Amino acid sequence: MSDQPPISFLDLPRQQARLGDALRRRIDTVLSHCRFVMGPEIEELETRLCAYSGAKHAVSVSSGTDALLIVLMAEEIGPGDAVFLPAFTYTATAEVVLLLGATPVFVDVDPRSFQIDPGSLKARIASIRAQGELEPRLVIGVDLFGQPAPWAQLREIAQEEALLLVADCAQAFGAALEGRKLGREAVATTLSFFPSKPLGAYGDGGAILTDDEERAALYRSLRTHGEGRSRYEVLRIGLNGRLDTLQAAILLAKLDVFDEELERRNDVAERYDTGLAGLVETPLRVPESESAWAIYSILLPDRAQRDSLQRFLSGCGVPSVVYYPKPLHAQPAYREHHDETVSLPVSEGLGARILALPLHPELRDDEVARVIDAVRRWHEQEMGK
Repeated sequence: MSDQPPISFLDLPRQQARLGDALRRRIDTVLSHCRFVMGPEIEELETRLCAYSGAKHAVSVSSGTDALLIVLMAEEIGPGDAVFLPAFTYTATAEVVLLLGATPVFVDVDPRSFQIDPGSLKARIASIRAQGELEPRLVIGVDLFGQPAPWAQLREIAQEEALLLVADCAQAFGAALEGRKLGREAVATTLSFFPSKPLGAYGDGGAILTDDEERAALYRSLRTHGEGRSRYEVLRIGLNGRLDTLQAAILLAKLDVFDEELERRNDVAERYDTGLAGLVETPLRVPESESAWAIYSILLPDRAQRDSLQRFLSGCGVPSVVYYPKPLHAQPAYREHHDETVSLPVSEGLGARILALPLHPELRDDEVARVIDAVRRWHEQEMGK
């Protein structure tokens, strides 16, 4: 066992200590004006999200999940519709599809980047069309772990197949592709501000980015009970999906230092790359991109070695997390919605080999060195067997 204090996988207390004065000023302003729902910070945040991403419109909402739900509601996704999405991602991407009565069609991912595999997507679309039971309507690309999905290929497929394309950027706000920040790769881009995300609130929160003015207006209506020009004009069935003003205030304080934090995340990732080279498989970089490094996941040869390393790290005071132990199509909630004759081998195998190491802006150089040293000592132990 390590005689050093354990490293934090996510260190919000350190971040709060660093940003304390700015956070308090923002929070105190909200406490002063008492507009806790749709206060002025909401519009300010939406304006800054547009400026940062380049999108023409930003609609803040109560969570990343509600962002996805609202986008699909706006497109009237429902029973009989097929929505294509990667099997290797968090449940929120798929659950909103089922909540609306549509059918999620799971697609395999690339074995090294973990992003949706365009070849698998094309095969799954062709299969669904051939079966003739569902109408292909929409593709959700996920910018997993902070890196961009293959957007050029996804746009090409969506155009060829006459499908809508939506971006689930919950883990990758701040990432860039071909020199441009993510946020305009699809008809709509959904964000999550869950506390563990690169830009995280102190509770749930999310946003939708779009260049489409009509869609933005529809999203704003849907997030507020489907209201029209006034609170009591109900144009459609919506939901209570507004972002709290206090969360917007916290996000505004964090946006002031967001680029600095992204630089630190990238610095930690590069230190891992160098220090872990030859010991484990480090993450493959998506070409012409900059990652937001929400998660730094390494690969081991098999489950036995992955579990062995995780136990060793725990004994050294180094936390680690498995994202994700089981792909969505194998989960009890989704099993009946997946054709068992369709194998998604990459997604099915990753859960046995993948392991995420601590990566956040508050991680000190000596802690990064401790993580690398622990992996090196485990590797030497394994080689000596």
